[in-house]
Amino acid sequence: MDPAVADVLARYWGFDQLRPLQGEAIQANLEGHDSLLVMPTGGGKSLTYQVPPLVAESLDVVVSPLVALMKDQVDGLREAGIPAVAFDGSLTASERTRIRKDLEDGTYRLLFMSPEMLLGSSLPRFLRNVGVRAIAIDEAHCISQWGHDFRPEYRQLAGLRDLIPGVSIHACTATATPRVREDILRQLQLRDPRVMVGSFDRPNLTYRIRSRENRRAQILEEVRRHAGEAMIIYALSRRDTEQIAEALQKDGVPAAFYHAGLSRPERNHVHERFAREQLDVVVATVAFGMGIDRSNVRAVIHASMPRSIEHYQQETGRAGRDGDPAECVLLHSYADVERWRSLAERSFNEAMSVTDDPESLRAGFESQEGLLADMNALATTAICRHRSIVEYFGETYTSENCGSCDVCLGEVDLLEDSTTVARKVLSCVARVESSFGVQHVADVLCGANTDGIRRMGHDQLSTHGLLSDFTKSAVSNLIHQLIEQGWLSRTPGDRPVVQLNQQSRPLLRGEVEISLLQPRVKKTRSTSAAEDASWEGVERDLFESLRSLRREIADEIGKPPYVVFPDTTLRALARHRPADVTTLGFIKGVGEKKRRTYGPRFLSALDEWEQLHGGGRDIGLGTV
Repeated sequence: MDPAVADVLARYWGFDQLRPLQGEAIQANLEGHDSLLVMPTGGGKSLTYQVPPLVAESLDVVVSPLVALMKDQVDGLREAGIPAVAFDGSLTASERTRIRKDLEDGTYRLLFMSPEMLLGSSLPRFLRNVGVRAIAIDEAHCISQWGHDFRPEYRQLAGLRDLIPGVSIHACTATATPRVREDILRQLQLRDPRVMVGSFDRPNLTYRIRSRENRRAQILEEVRRHAGEAMIIYALSRRDTEQIAEALQKDGVPAAFYHAGLSRPERNHVHERFAREQLDVVVATVAFGMGIDRSNVRAVIHASMPRSIEHYQQETGRAGRDGDPAECVLLHSYADVERWRSLAERSFNEAMSVTDDPESLRAGFESQEGLLADMNALATTAICRHRSIVEYFGETYTSENCGSCDVCLGEVDLLEDSTTVARKVLSCVARVESSFGVQHVADVLCGANTDGIRRMGHDQLSTHGLLSDFTKSAVSNLIHQLIEQGWLSRTPGDRPVVQLNQQSRPLLRGEVEISLLQPRVKKTRSTSAAEDASWEGVERDLFESLRSLRREIADEIGKPPYVVFPDTTLRALARHRPADVTTLGFIKGVGEKKRRTYGPRFLSALDEWEQLHGGGRDIGLGTV
């Protein structure tokens, strides 16, 4: 590692080493090369554009899509003693004048701006005059129409090279397929760029996918398992967020909802409470996304299926950003697939009535259909979740067993005698003459005695009650699996009908064998190896005591607790219990300023604990 980089890293962050690709990205920046860095959430992308201006003693610009995200980053940098500022639309005229003067005086090393602000009015000329060295574009996937979060304002960044010539440009993102990466390079017109693509795997995350049968009960179970820990629950609609939050409140869980329909002050209030650990459970639409910088989110629950694997990876990426174990649970229902398709079709039809480029619009719609199908396939197959995600992004996955997903932990079972069950379902579809929807077919198979069943005479069919050992929701799940695997078809429209197709015949005749997932599985959850290792040698009560002290300090300075220390540092403090300021400096995450500012209070807390509980203190040397 470059000695100057090592010095900055230790002085401001308390780190003695870099993660994979961080060193290469920092070096490319310092050498003035354009670059594209793809690294998963929690992988340390921000460090790659925060370190170089401190080493070069220059002013660098960071383009960020959200004011909240900029604010969080600036707060964290200032707490570490790094001169940074955000220039956004909420500033008063006098504040803008003051910041401009400070920039001219060389006060700052990092300037955070939105795309609109950066490209607006006289700012490009001003930035040329104050000598900006490099521009980092965070969340760079927003520039691609093939990405999951396309933002038209990002397209304007293509003109950066002409507006501020001589700067190097560094694009960073956590989610980009090979196609999106090519689009980013083309749109930003990067010159001979260094392209660095890290692993998309997040081994500290445990993925679980469950069939959604009783949403309220299933979500409550997950929330109670993570009592006292930060959790985000993602839902498809604004109404869903409100209903889930209200249900949790009735069950005694302090929870808030967050969506784009709230006023800005209302959204800010929820965000601030969550960031400052005054609120642990937020139920939100994807509007609660890139602005969330709380590093110790221990669980992300999807109450409904995301519309793409990119969205899924981005949203689950909010969990475990500190590198400690976290859990991601998706409650899957085929109804979500239909909801997403309906929303996409409505949007497509509305846009087609006014567009002057129907071919591009149609291509975009078909791309959305493909992304949705890929996400649904991930949720409905018994393949290692880590493998499925990384291979989707073009990466080779070599492990035979990840040890961190429901499939590899043995929590997912295949349905016994799947082929026989499937033939019963197809026989029922044939008996009702391929003229009814999923729910009616499920009713017949379960042996329901409804007015509709009797009126049609379907209670007299040989297939009536053939799957009476299953619940209706389980049979519906099996029918959807057969549709997704192509053994059955379904007509389009508001009242889709289940039908046999060419693939149905060999299955009905017993010429092929198939596998279906067990729709109802209740097993004891296993803990991942990473979760077990993260708590090794750590007394939970001491960790909670240090966590309370962190929250107390955070309230005093008016900043989120993770700005003081992340959970990983608290666990290291609880594990090694440094005896003095010198040994405290060897704890990972304790930089010079934080050691001086917060060190005495944490050492005092450890002294108190030792007097009450014993256990000794660490007086050794070496970063831990």
